[in-house]
Amino acid sequence: MKSNSVMVPEAKEAMERFKMESASEVGVNLKQGYNGDITARQAGSVGGQMVKKMIESYEKGMK
Repeated sequence: MKSNSVMVPEAKEAMERFKMESASEVGVNLKQGYNGDITARQAGSVGGQMVKKMIESYEKGMK
């Protein structure tokens, strides 16, 4: 099993939208499909934004 596979197939589209939204928020232009041409810094910015948003969502749910 690939470590980056989505456990719930129905969530794949939602995760893709979430990634694109997060990328837009940090000013990284992602395209559908392959994005191996972005820098590690850009990829890290997108991932970091996604984690930040997930933590914020979790904290809101705890209130």
